[in-house]
Amino acid sequence: MTTLRDHVLAVKQRLGLAHEECKELHRAGMSGVALCGKITDLRDAALLELVQDELGDLQESGPNGLLSQITLVAHAGYGRRDMAPFSDVDLMILHPLGLGNRVAPFAKRLLRGVFDAGLILGHSVRTPEQACRMAMTDPQICSSLVESRYLTGNEELFDRFWRQFRGQAGRRRRFLIGAIDRSRAEERLKYGETVFLLEPNVKRSGGTLRDLQLIRWIGFLRHETNDYGRLAELGALGTDDLEALRRADEFLLRLRNELHFHAGQSADVLSRAEQLRIAALRGYESHEGLLDVEQFMREYFRHTQAVSHIARRFVARAKSRDLLARVQTELFGHRIEEGIRSGPVGLWTGRRAAASIGRDLTAILRLVDLANLYDRPIAADTWEIIRRQAASLPPALPPPEACRHFLSLLSHPARLGTLLRDLHDAGLLERFIPDFARTRGLLQFNQYHKYTVDEHCLRAVEFAAELCIDRGPLGRVYRPLRRKDLLHLALLLHDLGKGYLEDHREVGVRIALEVARRLGLPAEDADVLRFLVHKHMLMNYLAFRRDTADEQLAVDFAVQVGSPDVLQMLYVLTAADLGAVGPDVWDGWKSEIVTDLYHRTMQQLAGDSPATSLDDFLKRRRGEIGECLADAEDDPWYRRQIDELPAGYLNATQPRQAAADLRLLRGIRPSDVLARGEYLPETGVCQYTIATSEHITPGIFHKLTGALSSQGLEIRAAQIHTLAEGLVLDRFWVFDPDYAGESPPERIAQIGRALTLALQAPAGDSPSFRRTWRKGGGQPLKVPGVQTRVKIDNSTSDSYTILDIFAHDRTGLLFAVTRTLFELGLSVARAKVGTYLDQVVDVFYVTDRERGKIDSPPRLEEIRRRLLEVIESHE
Repeated sequence: MTTLRDHVLAVKQRLGLAHEECKELHRAGMSGVALCGKITDLRDAALLELVQDELGDLQESGPNGLLSQITLVAHAGYGRRDMAPFSDVDLMILHPLGLGNRVAPFAKRLLRGVFDAGLILGHSVRTPEQACRMAMTDPQICSSLVESRYLTGNEELFDRFWRQFRGQAGRRRRFLIGAIDRSRAEERLKYGETVFLLEPNVKRSGGTLRDLQLIRWIGFLRHETNDYGRLAELGALGTDDLEALRRADEFLLRLRNELHFHAGQSADVLSRAEQLRIAALRGYESHEGLLDVEQFMREYFRHTQAVSHIARRFVARAKSRDLLARVQTELFGHRIEEGIRSGPVGLWTGRRAAASIGRDLTAILRLVDLANLYDRPIAADTWEIIRRQAASLPPALPPPEACRHFLSLLSHPARLGTLLRDLHDAGLLERFIPDFARTRGLLQFNQYHKYTVDEHCLRAVEFAAELCIDRGPLGRVYRPLRRKDLLHLALLLHDLGKGYLEDHREVGVRIALEVARRLGLPAEDADVLRFLVHKHMLMNYLAFRRDTADEQLAVDFAVQVGSPDVLQMLYVLTAADLGAVGPDVWDGWKSEIVTDLYHRTMQQLAGDSPATSLDDFLKRRRGEIGECLADAEDDPWYRRQIDELPAGYLNATQPRQAAADLRLLRGIRPSDVLARGEYLPETGVCQYTIATSEHITPGIFHKLTGALSSQGLEIRAAQIHTLAEGLVLDRFWVFDPDYAGESPPERIAQIGRALTLALQAPAGDSPSFRRTWRKGGGQPLKVPGVQTRVKIDNSTSDSYTILDIFAHDRTGLLFAVTRTLFELGLSVARAKVGTYLDQVVDVFYVTDRERGKIDSPPRLEEIRRRLLEVIESHE
């Protein structure tokens, strides 16, 4: 054991020195491909040395020893020579049948020796027959063995295995291609399906190294080669595709090497912090409208987008090359028009016809329009020919007929998202919307958006198109829309103004008007498009940062929108914009808030408001509450309370809820606190109602806020009502991240006790906030360009001063802000809280202690200054 230990330590020391040498070569600019090859050579040498030593210790060395009868096979990344600094060593020990007892001790000792030398060995011990049998049923084993490389041992045994593997893979290629493609799709779903995920895994996310490898695996199965150059010679890859793959391979391998070296361990996630570090390391510089990190990530996304598109087309063609299906389509497919047939492979044309179509932009859009109208895919081979031909189209304005087909495409949601992506991939979408070229891969470096600008816009269209099958209010509004083309066009355009110093909405107006002119839209349609792009954030802003129960807000919003048709489009656009931000951003809570604003505004526009004036509405609402309390009509307390209910409360509260609130408040004494909670399944949040007296304690609101935050709850909104006789009714809507779905009764009861204790505890006690763990650990990254701000709005509401607070989130921040409002002598009537990963946008409707707006400029400046001080000191 001493001899072995000494030898293993020597190998380990040489590997350590080699690792430092490789790090220096990397820092000096060595290419990613070359460095991975060098690391592979170093691993080969170390492994072969350990193999000889283990065989010697087992007395199995020499010409007739164990190595003459077995074969060591490198596979997966090790076989491919793609070894990053901390990659695993994937090794298969092949042996003939009946030799297992001799191989087992060697394999055990080799595994221990490799581990002691500082490497991680992924190993298997199999006969050629076992390896082939497993590979034919398991796509991961199959794809790994596609990369097999002879390392040492019996070459005839390796050749026998390789002949068997190639032969069996060729016979089962249709099954294996489908299985490997499905396995890769599952991996993408786990690690980031879209290329444009803003914290991607450079090995496994969409468009990354794994998709480069996918092309090799499918190439081997379909064309019997996994070499990109040979695939290009066979016509399976275009020359432009070949160059794009080689550039991306180099970029991603070098990037992965950097991640490994910096982390000192295997690390494949390109986090926000790493993006900032690497952008600076590579010398990117910020300029007007674009941060250095945004430029670096744009380069990253352009490489991964190219890989993703090439891989998708390559796999589609490999799967579609079914001779019978092509013959059925060609001979028996339904004739759409001259040269175009619809069959099992989709819309198909012959090679000559496809090449002719690819040289004519109008013909391309005609085919795309037909695919959408017939809800059929374009055959993979047909589209590949068209795409390659389209690359040489002269730069010119699209002909009017092509524009008409483009607008027709936008009018029908059937396959709209997929076809727009195909046009974007081929560089044709920018013929109609030039700014799609500029925003290709443009990063939005904030903690809110998860996708690049172009990806976000395409996802917004896909979100809207899927509303065809939505059974809720959005679907009911979307399906009968007459001008879906304008809505979808606005969604494509709405964020294209980003990347400039100027407000992207103002830039968007110019883009919208230019696109309208290019497409030949009439002036009325151009004006609607301009409005939708310019005001695409308005409904979101009003719903989540203003009091939608304020009747005047709905009136003013209706005046801005101007017509029911435009409101319907803006409603769907708002939902689609939010839904395309990232997974689960559009939820039941947001849907209810936006939909409520939509209905309130539509009542104003359509003239079907249930009350002809605010006074009429308040009178009717008080009558409805009285009817709900008919069993207590003899109690004068209820009548006094109903008569004095404030307008804001009546606007925001349904009659049954108001009646329940009053029953809760009946009999409340100055020292009482009643807290009730219930889960609202339609919105996915819990509603907590607290009934008490204003005499219970000073600073009721901020103490309740602290209690909820200390329980780990995310406050979405709050309403604060002071009723007759000094009664207080506060309501909070919160999300509980500790539970997926409904919170159990004991959890709701626990929070109720915390709320009660917060108001009954001795004055001066502050809540303790539990520590929460974030993905990646540590404090959240502060995103450049996002500043702490306090905005004061004294024009929107006649009754309240509105404070908008923008800041980076920290534990207990909301409590600190609300306590400061209390210390400033302000009463909070409404609060809306938005948290977007690490950014908060909190809105407070406040008055002074006399229930009046704050008009004094010095007083307003004092409020702003104090809030900024508290937020910055809290950070």
